[in-house]
Amino acid sequence: MPCLVHMYDCLRAWCNPSSIAYGPCRGRRHGELDVHEYYFDLFLDKSKSGPSPQNELKACEIELRELINRLNCNPILVRLAWHDSGTYDQRIKDFPACGGANGAIRFDPEMNMGANAGLSKAHKYLKEIQDKHPSVSWADLIQMASALAVECAGGPKIPMKYGRVSASGPEDCVAPTSREGFAGNAGLPDPKPGSDGSFPCGTSDPAQHLRNVFGKKMGFNDQEIVALSGAHTIGRVFKERSGTCPFGYSDAAASKYTKSTCIARKDGAPGVGMAGGGAWTKNWLTFDNSYYTKYQEAMKDSDLVWFPTDECLHTDPGFFPTFNKYAADQNAFFAGYAQAHKKLSELGCKFDPPEGITL
Repeated sequence: MPCLVHMYDCLRAWCNPSSIAYGPCRGRRHGELDVHEYYFDLFLDKSKSGPSPQNELKACEIELRELINRLNCNPILVRLAWHDSGTYDQRIKDFPACGGANGAIRFDPEMNMGANAGLSKAHKYLKEIQDKHPSVSWADLIQMASALAVECAGGPKIPMKYGRVSASGPEDCVAPTSREGFAGNAGLPDPKPGSDGSFPCGTSDPAQHLRNVFGKKMGFNDQEIVALSGAHTIGRVFKERSGTCPFGYSDAAASKYTKSTCIARKDGAPGVGMAGGGAWTKNWLTFDNSYYTKYQEAMKDSDLVWFPTDECLHTDPGFFPTFNKYAADQNAFFAGYAQAHKKLSELGCKFDPPEGITL
């Protein structure tokens, strides 16, 4: 009987070599699959594995680009990712206690922080996509949306890495106050000091405030701080959210640059998403270097915003060389911003696989 089986395999191999894993009328070489292993590897195993992580991420990318183009929601997607990453504290080493880009912002303890007002809308946008692609982690989806929002607004392509492990529940969220050394600022810097003249980290100097939060807490240097601040070229602030400007929701409360009839997209197409709020730039849905080149306009125009933490970038001796460089060279800004954004998107991350996934 063994002889007949071998003859049968030889005949199959002669007629259809791909039907078995080794050639006719010879033994199985070291390391070769037998016919059963071959078919399992070729058909059964692969059919059970489903789409690859890369393909699932690419599918999310397609849907995110469509979402951004349709809703003009670039700024709020950037803000969601920044505020997720912004809880990172380099002085805390354990995951997820260190905070960072781990998707914890989707849970109420973080979503309900005052600085995150309005971000539930962005979470809702992304949930529809995540429901269709549950193998893509929330941490990855939030950061992908931010990088694509910048790119779709005309900004640089961010060299992203994926495979982030997400926070598993509310217990993984950080508290609203800093864990190490500051009275406040568990998240990103405040744009201006409180009524007592001090920022939540304790200083009254806006430049030192940026260095305390972005530098001591999060690990960025002066050049990176100036580059990241350039993301204010897109986006708005609202009276109902931060309370830092007089402009609010709807056309009635909008500045003259944030009404529903305004043209702000890089392609000149109509649409602003939700009308209202105050912006740093007139074309606040276009990612360019106008934050640096037209800051004097913003300081003089009561329909634009320019906060103490913006002004210090062109007055502080450590910041203004980079500020001037980016005003003179948009390509330099894009290069610096892309690397700083990538770093921000990976703060506190635990990757699976450890080397991450690139597209």
